[in-house]
Amino acid sequence: MQRYLFGRFLQALFSLFVLLTIVFFAARLTGDPVALLVGEMATREQVEKLRAYYGLDKPMHVQYMLYLSHLARGDLGRSIVTSRRVTTLVVQRLGASLELLAAALLLSLTVGLVTGVYCAVNRGNRFDLLGRIFAVIGQSLPVFWLGLILMLVFAVWLRLLPTCGRGGLSHLILPAVTLACGLSAGILRLTRSSMLDILSTEYIKLARIKGLSELIVIWKHAVKNGLIPVVTYFAVLLANLVAGAIVTETVFAWPGFGQLIMQAVIHRDFPLIQGIVLFVGSFVLLANVLVDILYTFLDPRIRYN
Repeated sequence: MQRYLFGRFLQALFSLFVLLTIVFFAARLTGDPVALLVGEMATREQVEKLRAYYGLDKPMHVQYMLYLSHLARGDLGRSIVTSRRVTTLVVQRLGASLELLAAALLLSLTVGLVTGVYCAVNRGNRFDLLGRIFAVIGQSLPVFWLGLILMLVFAVWLRLLPTCGRGGLSHLILPAVTLACGLSAGILRLTRSSMLDILSTEYIKLARIKGLSELIVIWKHAVKNGLIPVVTYFAVLLANLVAGAIVTETVFAWPGFGQLIMQAVIHRDFPLIQGIVLFVGSFVLLANVLVDILYTFLDPRIRYN
């Protein structure tokens, strides 16, 4: 197990290195950030002085090697627009993004798992039909459109919730529901399919013959084995969840990574883009490693040698 985890850790580091390399060169294809920073009235000498200050006058491979050397020392550089350290800017927005992601994850897992299990147990009834309709529609709706519709209904028409910003629980409801809708629909669909296969197995029939209550049969014996495909699916969709969070934060003016990365892309703030990608990429890769570890608890037959 330890050898496997060490190998997965090395794979995650290599994947993160490839990701940062692609982002480093792709960001610089968008143009010169100094041209946006100084405007059209700046002289050529001013432009060249700023480019030299930020190290943009050096060849691309030299910039890349300098970036790697600074990264190895834990230095993510300074924002081109604000001149503040990238680490400070990212940490300031980290709490808001984690709050939104945690709320969306909790909501999507609760709705998706409970509804999926109930639909599988009551296959063919009216609730099962409604659940399948929600699974299809929830995965089809664009995040930005759903956010605007929820804002229109609950904030503008009914005046029950605030439209934007971060505050108490009322500010969190609409962004969390918007972000969790697609993920909960996918979890519902896969949970229902997995549970239908599990409920038809021999050991479930044997548990019922022994006289165990239906709650114990479903939630102790069936759900545990039915969660393995769901966990795999959840790891794949985690990247989509992070991407959806960027759109959701922009729609609801949530002060997290979403607004920060949009501003960084618009102003070609290379160090800030690279810093955000580093944090987000590390989060997604770490979650995938944790999912591999979780497999061994869900199914004792799985062992990593």
